[in-house]
Amino acid sequence: MKIKKKILKKIHKIIKKNNTPFWLYKKSVILKQIKKLKKFDVIRFAQKSCSNINILKIIKKKKLKIDVVSLGEIERALIAGFSPKNDEIVFTSDIFDSETLLRIVNLNITVNIGSIDMIKQLGKISPGHNIWIRINPKFGYGHNRKTNTGGENSKHGIWNIKSAIKKIEKYKLKLSGIHIHIGSGVNLKNLKKVCKTMEKKVIEINKKINVISSGGGLLTPYKPNEKEINVKKHYKYWKNTKNKIEKFLNKKILLETEPGRFITSKSGLLISQVRAIKKTNKYKFILINAGFNDLMRPIMYGSYHNISVINKNNFKIKKKNSENVVIAGPICESGDIFTQKNNGNIITRNLPKIKVGDYIIFHDVGAYGASMSSNYNSRPLISEFLLTSKNKIKKIRRKQNIKELINLEII
Repeated sequence: MKIKKKILKKIHKIIKKNNTPFWLYKKSVILKQIKKLKKFDVIRFAQKSCSNINILKIIKKKKLKIDVVSLGEIERALIAGFSPKNDEIVFTSDIFDSETLLRIVNLNITVNIGSIDMIKQLGKISPGHNIWIRINPKFGYGHNRKTNTGGENSKHGIWNIKSAIKKIEKYKLKLSGIHIHIGSGVNLKNLKKVCKTMEKKVIEINKKINVISSGGGLLTPYKPNEKEINVKKHYKYWKNTKNKIEKFLNKKILLETEPGRFITSKSGLLISQVRAIKKTNKYKFILINAGFNDLMRPIMYGSYHNISVINKNNFKIKKKNSENVVIAGPICESGDIFTQKNNGNIITRNLPKIKVGDYIIFHDVGAYGASMSSNYNSRPLISEFLLTSKNKIKKIRRKQNIKELINLEII
């Protein structure tokens, strides 16, 4: 995958002033992806995919709404300018903790409910509260079993709809929306099944809802031979479903999409440096200064990310003298490998010959990159930068320092 010369110059400029590793996002890519979804009545960004407040502000300015899944995400959304009014913020979960429940009630945030116990807990203290229900359609799909959010092996969503409706009526909650999300990497084949299920469930529930949500999981390419989902066909399927539901309900409803990866994944790069190279009888390991505490997707899902190698001397992309190597990080775990299958088996990647001091760039990490980072091995969270529409570099998160980690602990 190519990196434009102007982007390389910006990366080089950042490296001169800051240590690697760090994240870099391109605002223009985020805006381009949002534009592709403009036919939907509502685009609701799944904050969990990329939760930096500065990115959320960009999304807010484009009049998107937001899906939140925790108290922390509620607070981030509020700081970014999203309002609890008019369903700008919807809280999606399968449980409440007491602190989050009280905050939701105080702010009157719409809840996308994923369990019958949530109906009871909300109904007892906030009768009349506006809710959606997330339905488990009894089937699912995902690029990895861990991203499959439907079916009997998934904890997500309500299985027994009739029981849920009885509880909603008991507590006089206001049901205004139906949500179905089957997993990450939804293609057009399984989309037809989802649309049909939505239609059947709305008819079964038979309530005057205001919105249907198609969930997220729009197929996003990571490998060179993969293609992005056909958004026009995706919308056409859901528009047809919306029309049928409107005819049944005899009223207009809103059609929402809830993308995360689709909007931000292509915008992000992770820049790291090669610090050591070692050989075994079987593999040549390229050891970099970014670990799975920074980018978790490869160890969590066996995810593929395209890799570019940058020459340390002239800061150009290397192209010649390829060899099969394993890219690994500094974490004290054998699993800290960026080139592995979803079962944990190591695989090699054919890359230009790499030397210590060269730079390794991971592509398409704008979703579930920084947002999944951790402090494992007591490693601070790394910096995030944004390349603005005016081609300026803006630091949108400074690197965490070790003192900040230690100060959380009572000594």
